[in-house]
Amino acid sequence: MPRNLNIALIGSKFMGRTHSNAYLKVGKFFDLPFNPVMHTIAARNREELEKFALRWGWTHCTDDWYEAATNPEIDLVDIGTPNHVHKDQAIAALEAGKHVACEKPLANTLDAAREMLKAAKKAKKSKTFVWYNYRRCPALALAHQIVKEGKLGRIYHVRGFYLQDWGGPDTPMLWRFQGNLAGSGALGDLCAHSIDAARFVTGDEIDEVSGAYMETFVKERKVLSGGAGGEIAGRGAKTAGKKARSTVDDATVFTARFKGGAVATFEATRLATGDKNANKLEIHGELGAIKFNFERMCELEWFDNTLPEKLRGWSTINVSNGAAHPYVGAWWPAAHALGYEHGFINQAADMIGAIGGKKPVVPLPDFEDAYNTQRVLEAVVQSAKNHCTVKLSQVK
Repeated sequence: MPRNLNIALIGSKFMGRTHSNAYLKVGKFFDLPFNPVMHTIAARNREELEKFALRWGWTHCTDDWYEAATNPEIDLVDIGTPNHVHKDQAIAALEAGKHVACEKPLANTLDAAREMLKAAKKAKKSKTFVWYNYRRCPALALAHQIVKEGKLGRIYHVRGFYLQDWGGPDTPMLWRFQGNLAGSGALGDLCAHSIDAARFVTGDEIDEVSGAYMETFVKERKVLSGGAGGEIAGRGAKTAGKKARSTVDDATVFTARFKGGAVATFEATRLATGDKNANKLEIHGELGAIKFNFERMCELEWFDNTLPEKLRGWSTINVSNGAAHPYVGAWWPAAHALGYEHGFINQAADMIGAIGGKKPVVPLPDFEDAYNTQRVLEAVVQSAKNHCTVKLSQVK
């Protein structure tokens, strides 16, 4: 019988639900070295928190995140809060000897992310993880394996774009629209996923960023009557009848070059009318190409350029169609599709396995890995601000 792994989760909104669901389900589908115990949930609103704990199965709840992060009974601290508090919460947990999982991006600023990385390196017995959960989609994990096996050959071009439409003028002033809290808008919220996915699948690092534009189309937003909280789209939120200035980008575009020579284009927006969650990645190489679209998350498009010309054409791999695909063997019979929540459950399995010394199915992003994505975010900001090319070697 595996021993218990006591988990504390900080945050009870959108990510609080996804992470709670992952811990509820992970032990049912995966053989784990530890038994995950949903020990403590921490959040600010005590009344809402008690209801959340009861609904999702947390044994204890507290409105003091520090108490949860440093509790001697806790083994893993999971941070699902707004970006500006990641640093303090992660460092407190690391200094208390905990393993730490943190939502993306790693922090709201590069300086804060650097301090988190420093604390992680100092806490030698603690493992760190960052919730770039799309790596755990079987199709994207398969794409990583395809590239690693050399089936694309030399990579020529990468396209990463993440399009949503929820950030229009009627969306109120959530924390995601405040630069001092979020750090950036569509860039850190959405494009961070595209950057991580491109780095993960190609196995290569971005060398330079250029031609960046960051645009704020909606200059002012209605203020929430209860403060800058609420769910991601502020659905049904009450406003106070006044407006405040939005200080983040609604849309970002930029080009990049990888160290291996591939050129790339990235685009992220929360104003792509008609697109709800179009998280897409394309990689074109000498020997083949892949296309991924999260809105069809159980499919990977594949082009084999080594076939005779008369046989060449795009094919669609159904990654829920057999246990040979990453993660699928833990779930349902062939062609019984997976959904959004399964990426989080798959990551929870790999995190708990890693704490027990087990090698993950595909690489897990730790604080150092996520810091390299944060460096790219900073390079984009500098490129947009100064209208210049920014070498990643200059962004430390």
